[in-house]
Amino acid sequence: MRLSPLFLLPALALGLTACAGGSAGPSTGAGERLLVATTVSPITSIAAAVSGGLADIEGIVPEGTNSHTFEPEPGTAVLLSRADIVLINGLKLEDPTADLAKSNIKDGAQIIEIGTNALPESDWIYDFSFPKEEGKPNPHLWTDPKYAVIYAQEIRDAFSAADPKNSAAYAKNADSFIAQVDALADALRKDQATVPNGNLKLVTYHDAYAYFARDFGWTVVGAIQPKNFSDPTPQEVAQLIEQVKAQGVKVIFGSEVFPSKVLEEIGSEAGVRYEDSLRDDDLPGAPGEAEHSWLGLMRYDYATMIRGLGGTTTNLDAINVTPAVPDTATYPQ
Repeated sequence: MRLSPLFLLPALALGLTACAGGSAGPSTGAGERLLVATTVSPITSIAAAVSGGLADIEGIVPEGTNSHTFEPEPGTAVLLSRADIVLINGLKLEDPTADLAKSNIKDGAQIIEIGTNALPESDWIYDFSFPKEEGKPNPHLWTDPKYAVIYAQEIRDAFSAADPKNSAAYAKNADSFIAQVDALADALRKDQATVPNGNLKLVTYHDAYAYFARDFGWTVVGAIQPKNFSDPTPQEVAQLIEQVKAQGVKVIFGSEVFPSKVLEEIGSEAGVRYEDSLRDDDLPGAPGEAEHSWLGLMRYDYATMIRGLGGTTTNLDAINVTPAVPDTATYPQ
């Protein structure tokens, strides 16, 4: 169930496209390694888990960067021209990067929009952050374990087709990752059951949890992100405060990447707590650490939301987020 949207200040979301280019893809010879270019860090992390160190994974979007407004540097064209596979989320999240890839992709290489492939258009979510009239659906599938599994399966299949000699290893690595995702989802379901009835409501800085909420029975009340990240007017702030009170919201969840004094003010005036540490695609910790992974990211966000809303996280806290195989991907900072 989704309540009427909280008053929303339009988010700036530059378009980001989807395409699948090239032929069936390169087949690596003996001693050759796949070079895979990825966009946002959750995709980089999942690709690294499936690769298990057998392919070279290089991220494009620096962590802590707004992926909706990211414009690739001209030098990114060099990576894209060398890559055997370019993995993007799609659903119009990375249009500038996709366009650059299309212009520079080498013969036989592929651009794969794993999110677009994973979600039938009939299941696209348009909402207050992503209005249908602008033609850009909510692209944040990776915050939902259901789609993280599909991402891993798509990546496994792409790697196996391009590098068949390592297909068994890619399948094994994907299975290991999927088992960890399933364990995380099970822990999430158990722990969210400890949240008091009626409290599974989200007001966030950005609507990154629409698909997660649909699949796990949460309600997204609204998202607060002013256009161009400017501050709302005093009148808009007053209206937001009243709507937070009316909806019985317990916590406003802000971003550790985009701290907001306005959100803090709204929480204070509405008498609810402001938690400023959620992450959309900025992995916790540093590259090489266990927490610096899709698993670490989502365990942190789920636990933060559940504790903030009055639940306990015994099961999530016990989840092992250490990758089955060390992550050797390159994450731009």
